Amino acid sequence: MSDPILVTGASGFVGSAVARALLAEGERVRVLVRPTSPRTNIADLNVEVATGDIRDRASVARALEGCRHLFHVAADYRLWARDPDEIVRANLEGTRAVMEAARDARLDRIVYTSSVATLKLRQDGVPVDETAPNHPDTTIGAYKKSKVLAERLVESMVAEGLPATIVLPSTPIGPRDVKPTPTGRIVVEAANGKMPAYIDTGLNLVHVDDVARGHLLAWKAGRVGERYILGGQDVGLGDMLRVIAGLVGRKPPTVELPRGPIFPLAYAAELVARVTGREPFATVDALRMAKYRMFFSSAKAERDLGYAARPYAEALADAVAWFRAAGFIGTEKGKAA
Repeated sequence: MSDPILVTGASGFVGSAVARALLAEGERVRVLVRPTSPRTNIADLNVEVATGDIRDRASVARALEGCRHLFHVAADYRLWARDPDEIVRANLEGTRAVMEAARDARLDRIVYTSSVATLKLRQDGVPVDETAPNHPDTTIGAYKKSKVLAERLVESMVAEGLPATIVLPSTPIGPRDVKPTPTGRIVVEAANGKMPAYIDTGLNLVHVDDVARGHLLAWKAGRVGERYILGGQDVGLGDMLRVIAGLVGRKPPTVELPRGPIFPLAYAAELVARVTGREPFATVDALRMAKYRMFFSSAKAERDLGYAARPYAEALADAVAWFRAAGFIGTEKGKAA
């Protein structure tokens, strides 16, 4: 049999899609999961399971035994935490431990999952490409800062010989969003009729399975040290909500709110969250980010890798179908999402 390929974060949203894409190619897949991680997304997969933590270099090293290739997808993707430094530690120190273990294992190829969060947005809404790196001191929120720091770490290790290619997913949506992610929560809230209004912002939406396919293209054809945006289509938030409303038979929201008056509500929601421990739906950092249209160009990946993404409406349809089947839409579970 072929050597196993290690995938971190395979119990999560993007990681499980990457594992499935590798299996579909006939590859032997090993996944690294924490003892407490839910196994829903890998329960039906023919994978080898290694138990450990990405911040524990020794457990990563054990998981890499016999591997020549690595997809490091795991990340703490939250826009709020009681302790924001927890997000930074998880994403930066976790990446450090994984990459040092990979360097010591002398792997042939590594695909590192970064994020478009590492790019500097434009206020005029023009799509951003890989030539616009952000700086940790000018990012908004702990998540973006952590991903910038982690990406710079990987780049520095590439300069010392680490055979890593970097991919930057935009805003994945689709099936198996078990937590759900911040964008998945928007889909659930909108589908349940709990978003009667919206603010003027925009996202680049991409099907999670297209992101996974982009990972494999970067593995096969990407150049070491290069960064590739794996995005889909730019869409205004209002248009996104109208598509979701059509999918579930609801009237779309028509009220567009200014950001300013919502900030007190976000501050109050975060105060409540500090007591309850539940991530608030509206956060101060999310409102700050909403000042920008988060639009991106995947032209480099399309040109160099042969990457392509399906229309965003198809991705939303798959997301809504999965959330409905999983009980997030139209049930008590959906109210708790």
